[in-house]
Amino acid sequence: MVRRNPERRRALLDAAIDVLAEEGARGLTFRAVDSRAGVPVGTASNYFTDRAQLLLQAGAHVHVRLTPTEEFMEGFVGGAPSREQTRVGMQDLLRRVKSDRNGYLALLELRLEANRHPGIREELTRTIRDTLEDNVRLHLEGGFPGDRSTVITLYLAMTGLFVEHLTLPDVLGDDDVRALVDRMIDTIVPPG
Repeated sequence: MVRRNPERRRALLDAAIDVLAEEGARGLTFRAVDSRAGVPVGTASNYFTDRAQLLLQAGAHVHVRLTPTEEFMEGFVGGAPSREQTRVGMQDLLRRVKSDRNGYLALLELRLEANRHPGIREELTRTIRDTLEDNVRLHLEGGFPGDRSTVITLYLAMTGLFVEHLTLPDVLGDDDVRALVDRMIDTIVPPG
């Protein structure tokens, strides 16, 4: 039976994200999620029909957790479309990823799991592609400098930075990650 308590479902998905980030996809079991969420054994299996569904819903929930706030987006789209406003957006993205390290690490783990499971790959590809296309649309319709390739290049640079910073932070050493984002913006986004 699928349960309908949205708060409990969210707690289970948050627990699944933490398990993915800390133990990897192989450690993601219903029992591990129940334990992490502090609920009775068997609770997760009442909410998710199988492990694949749990993975897919955890992946969708990661994107919810990493979404900018409505308040930020109102200010962002209300600002002048410029390289500086793009910098504001990327610095906020960096802040969100750093503040939800487990969320992004879980997303990386889901990417690896998607490589082994076509159904998960299809769904995760669709989610990531749709998010990227939304970003391209927002950039172009908002009149920001650059074109589609600007957004894609910035996306690839930022995801590479996140992987490095969150998984092997000593590779970058003492480099200020915020300053690296600024340099990427200056290199990738045209001035006006």
